[in-house]
Amino acid sequence: MAKRRAIVKIKPKKYAEGDIVKVSFMVQHPMETGMAKDKESGEIKPAHYIEDITFSFEGEPFTKMKVWESISADPFFSVQYKVEKKGKITVDYIDNLGEKNSKSKKVKPKQVQTEKA
Repeated sequence: MAKRRAIVKIKPKKYAEGDIVKVSFMVQHPMETGMAKDKESGEIKPAHYIEDITFSFEGEPFTKMKVWESISADPFFSVQYKVEKKGKITVDYIDNLGEKNSKSKKVKPKQVQTEKA
C-alpha cells in the first residue's frame, strides 16, 4: 500500500530542554465506519479506520492511543511532551486492515544559558 500523507508538528517552534511542547499528528485517512453507503453504487463502504497510534521518542513509547471508527476522516491528534534532549519523535499507526505507517520529526531543543558569576 502507498504511504499516506501525514504531518507531525511541534509547538512552540522554539523550545529548550525541560520545556513541555505540544506534539500534533495529522494523517489523511478515510476513517470509514462500515455503515455509510457509496453515493454512486448504493453499496455499503467497508470499515477502514485507524485502531492504534503510538507516540515514541527514540523508540521509547510515551503515549499510546486506542482509536475507534467514529473519529472523522483525516484525523488530528495532539499530546504534550517534556523535551529532555535532542532526538526524534515518531508517530506509528495501524488501521483495521493492517496498514502500518509512521512519521517522524526531529526534536532540537535550544541549550539553556547559565549565568556566570
